[in-house]
Amino acid sequence: MPAASRPAKKTARPSSRELVFGDLWEFDPAPETADPKLKTKCDLFIHGQFVKPSAGKYFDSINPATETKLADIALATNTDVDLAYRSARKAYDSVWGRMPGAERGKYLFRIARLLQDHAREFAIAETLDGGKPIKESRDFDVPMAAAHFFYHAGWADKLEYVSPGRSVKPLGVVGQVIPWNFPLLMLAWKLAPALAMGNTVVIKPAETTSITALKFGEILQEAELPPGVVNIVSGAGETGAAVMGHPAAAKIAFTGSTEVGKIIMRSVAGTDKKVTMELGGKAANIVFDDAPLDQAVEGIVNGIFFNQGHVCCAGSRLLVQESITDAVLTKLKRRIEVLRVGDPMDKNTDLGAINSKEQLNKITELVESGVREGAELYQSPCRLPSKGFFFKPSVFSNVSMSHRVAREEIFGPVLSVLTFRTVDEAIEKANNTAYGLSAGVWTDKGSRILKMSTELKAGVVWANTYNKFDPTSPFGGYKESGFGREGGRQGLIDYCREE
Repeated sequence: MPAASRPAKKTARPSSRELVFGDLWEFDPAPETADPKLKTKCDLFIHGQFVKPSAGKYFDSINPATETKLADIALATNTDVDLAYRSARKAYDSVWGRMPGAERGKYLFRIARLLQDHAREFAIAETLDGGKPIKESRDFDVPMAAAHFFYHAGWADKLEYVSPGRSVKPLGVVGQVIPWNFPLLMLAWKLAPALAMGNTVVIKPAETTSITALKFGEILQEAELPPGVVNIVSGAGETGAAVMGHPAAAKIAFTGSTEVGKIIMRSVAGTDKKVTMELGGKAANIVFDDAPLDQAVEGIVNGIFFNQGHVCCAGSRLLVQESITDAVLTKLKRRIEVLRVGDPMDKNTDLGAINSKEQLNKITELVESGVREGAELYQSPCRLPSKGFFFKPSVFSNVSMSHRVAREEIFGPVLSVLTFRTVDEAIEKANNTAYGLSAGVWTDKGSRILKMSTELKAGVVWANTYNKFDPTSPFGGYKESGFGREGGRQGLIDYCREE
């Protein structure tokens, strides 16, 4: 038989126990290579222009996946923050506060469309700066940010329906501080309702993820938004304190840690400022014995691992009915074994980098405490990159409510599994936390879903899904997870005064 026509010799495949999954079926790299058009030096955005910080100081923005420097970020001082507030006040008094809602809506529509036009640039910039996988930035963060501007643009000329029977007016100048986990999306959550209602804004992005917020200033210039309507100041805690404490702010809106939220509340006590806050969370994801387990496991993974646990509403506590605990743990371990951890710019990557070295140290310390306290740790056998801030997907079983991993917000890809027997026990354990931001329920019974949704002390309860968001739906928490709502009609009400 000619050599060309001989059948290929079959080679024995090693068993899955001999090699870590991925050695046999490795994907070819699929890196995102588009140019995000990043500046090497990012200045403040005040009165419609990029301006240098008054003190001439900058700080580094680091790519958490490579530990290399991306850009110099302007460090705003009290002088810069005051200039931003004066610009916002001038824009409110002379232009934006007087502009008809239909005209304001046109600007918001324009911003939304420009975000779509530049979506690829923003997705790459978000991934480089924050470490999240490109497919999350590309498929969720940027499209959802544009959706918030589209939605609130539609409200701008219908404000008489925000609070039926009452006339609503804008508050004036609003100070806002946003976190590092969803830099562009959190910016949209804050800016869109404030602008639709007729307020002007001074906003500060997180110190470690300022690039997309400052890049957003280019969108505002292209949209020809009147100067001073939106002012973006970057910096660390001192800059945030200046934004929150400025006397010209009629309202402040903060998303971040509960500890910082408490400090802000003490600082505004005795003032007439309106305040909304979205703070920490320790969400319970509750799986009953009649739940569709494969679907539930995907929801669990989506709720805690696909976002590296970098969301306040991450389902970091898994409550499983005792009779199905072994089955759920087996399926869950198999699922995280095949999650791909690595280069966030690779479209195959499921888990990217932890946002910063400080956050990685916090995650590591809490995981070590879980081991010391007797919980059983299982980690994915994946290989981590030699450089960058990465952490393996981790599952703790045999967890009790006294363990730190069951009580404290970890903000990393770490899941704590607890068990329950009855509906009442599930409710009691789920509510046994200082937080009350979100929860998930997995069951085949609609009546049980309705009962759980009324008994769980959480601002959002997802049923047979997790981490689903929509600009038309209000989002916010109870207890130490904050107060006020963002999104929907309820979110608009927090940016207006009623007459």
